[in-house]
Amino acid sequence: MSIWWSLHLRREAASVPLARRLLLGAMETAGVDPDTSYDLSLALGEACANAVEHAGDGSAEFRVTAYLDGEKCCIEVSDSGPGFPAGPLRAMPPGPAPVDAEGGRGLRLIEELADHVHFGNRAGRGGAVVSFDKIVKWRADAPLALTT
Repeated sequence: MSIWWSLHLRREAASVPLARRLLLGAMETAGVDPDTSYDLSLALGEACANAVEHAGDGSAEFRVTAYLDGEKCCIEVSDSGPGFPAGPLRAMPPGPAPVDAEGGRGLRLIEELADHVHFGNRAGRGGAVVSFDKIVKWRADAPLALTT
């Protein structure tokens, strides 16, 4: 069995904890290990916060899509703002962001919490896309875990 959901959220701060709670609730109900659920919800919160903060004045909403199937959870957050700047995003210097930096931690945190991460721009219509996935660990009593 799999779970797939998609949300269209207003680009406001209150949308971030809502998205996290919905993901946590779905994963808890499915029987995902709490540590895995927490990592993914924290990464989702960072991706949503980036959409809220950086999507620009012309973007009133953003979209979250999540897919939980078998051993993997895939999440995508997209907006219709200006997108990521041209050029490689990996141009950030290695290591943690400087202590006095105003930002720059969210994308790094997503990279640390997920197994695979992609930062890009939507083709044609513009806007940023942050997608990531993680191998799921299941609780022993998980109702949706794969049975072998």
